Amino acid sequence: TSAALALLGGSVAALVVWKWLGKKMIQKKMEEAQRTRDEGMKKMAKAVQQFREKVPSVQTDAILSLPLLELTGRLQEGSLSPRTVLYTYLEKALEVTQQTNCVRHFIPECEEQLQEIQRHKEKGLLYGIPVSIKDHIGHKGHLATCGLVQCLGTVMEEDSVLVKVLKRQGAIPFAMTNVPQSLFSYDCSNPIFGQTLNPFNPQKSPGGSSGGEGALIAGGGSILGIGSDIGGSIRLPSSFCGLCGIKPTAQRLRWVLALPLQPCSVPCALGPMARDVDSLALCMKALLCQEMFQLDPTVPPIPFNEQVYSSSTPLRVGYYDTDGYFPLPPCMRRAVRETRRALQAAGHQLVPFSPPWIPHVMTELFLKTFFADGGRTWLDVFTGDIVDPGLKPQVNSCKIPRLVKKLLALLLKPLQFPLLLKLIDVAMISTCRSVKEMWNHHHQIQAYRSQFITQWKELQLDVVLCPVLGPAFTTGYPGKLLTAISSTMLYNVLNFPAGVVPVSTVTEADEEELKLYKGCCDDPWDRTLKQAVSGALGLPVAVQCVALPWQEELCLRFMKEVETLSRDK
Repeated sequence: TSAALALLGGSVAALVVWKWLGKKMIQKKMEEAQRTRDEGMKKMAKAVQQFREKVPSVQTDAILSLPLLELTGRLQEGSLSPRTVLYTYLEKALEVTQQTNCVRHFIPECEEQLQEIQRHKEKGLLYGIPVSIKDHIGHKGHLATCGLVQCLGTVMEEDSVLVKVLKRQGAIPFAMTNVPQSLFSYDCSNPIFGQTLNPFNPQKSPGGSSGGEGALIAGGGSILGIGSDIGGSIRLPSSFCGLCGIKPTAQRLRWVLALPLQPCSVPCALGPMARDVDSLALCMKALLCQEMFQLDPTVPPIPFNEQVYSSSTPLRVGYYDTDGYFPLPPCMRRAVRETRRALQAAGHQLVPFSPPWIPHVMTELFLKTFFADGGRTWLDVFTGDIVDPGLKPQVNSCKIPRLVKKLLALLLKPLQFPLLLKLIDVAMISTCRSVKEMWNHHHQIQAYRSQFITQWKELQLDVVLCPVLGPAFTTGYPGKLLTAISSTMLYNVLNFPAGVVPVSTVTEADEEELKLYKGCCDDPWDRTLKQAVSGALGLPVAVQCVALPWQEELCLRFMKEVETLSRDK
């Protein structure tokens, strides 16, 4: 007996030591990554200082205030040099990341790309434009971390197709921006590089998962960025940071994630983020070129249709200000109503539209796609890692044994109490227990898309105007409210192009109205949303614009109309 106890004690001690050594190893890798980042920042700051000493007369504010279309014109004609523009934005990016922690790493090879574009006889559409890219978009010689320790040892051996095309068009990728751990969050924090803050209010989140992009562009440190979107990851940072951003039809700019977290039934989309709609259109036009179609034959060879984007034909616009699932704060619904009235006054036809079955779409189609295996694949990416506090609610719910989830669901569902039903929806997601169930799940998504398109066609709609989640949440809150993303998630399930345009800001009247907000049923979820968005006076308020698949140009044209009307107010 004593020998058995001694063996047991020894095994426990060995396990404790093994776990301690594992944590020490993780800590060491994280510290090394942080040190590499800090050294890169110092080198870039030194390079900027050397440039300033050589060229002290640069009109920094004048360059930073130029819209993208004007800046490209100045670069093309030669009245501004690519070097001056690059170092002006590098200097500003250093300042913005000091305040917001938005840059994960600067790209020192931007100097080589600067020299490369000056050797070309033809100037691409983005000649001399500094571009920031999200952490996981592959750039040769750099990491794609996804905020995970396990990705710290894998350096990209070549540029991703998108980066190759950007470079071919004369753009200069100069910074990689921060993301939430595993990308599965609409906050922007990971244990390696920390929390990114909103440039308008350091208590607020920039959104996610393209939160580093949102903060850098909104802070003025980048004029054009590339994000990705699988549940709102371009549109939510655009909403929180007052930017324009578009999630195209996923296959229009195809891309593959390095982690096994990209389900084919709800595909991830790459898209641009910028200060205005014209910038998004120029970026899409530059990317949808022969080079893209040759490098990636799976991208349909459909060039950008300038005629559709430039059209002024009145539109037939469907609209709604709530999806009936997660009621949004009053200011976001106000934005839709005001935009609807402005569109009507401008001669467009507005038609009420009600998206069908949103609770079913959120839980049975969207969340079940990601957690079909009970979340095991997602949990695997945290092996040998420290889980970010913002993700702990989701991680812990995935760890609940399946039998316990089923028992809780059976016990609580008959009560029909909204709080408990929301809890079941998120934490007790049923898995696909067989291949047959998985096939049925794919079929349900296709059937829903068909039903939605039929309803759209019956009303003869061109586009849809609807709300987007906002204003910016206080940091830490997105992890408590995964179900709040129903407004953006819907168009990932449908794989429709959808963009966000800022149209207003939070007023004192909005803040007063928020005090009376009860949401769906004044349950803890509704009260948490109220806490998340309070104290947002002056922060951006946006709307969402949607078109049918492959109609990015029409979506952008509608976004441009909304932008113009909001600026004319």
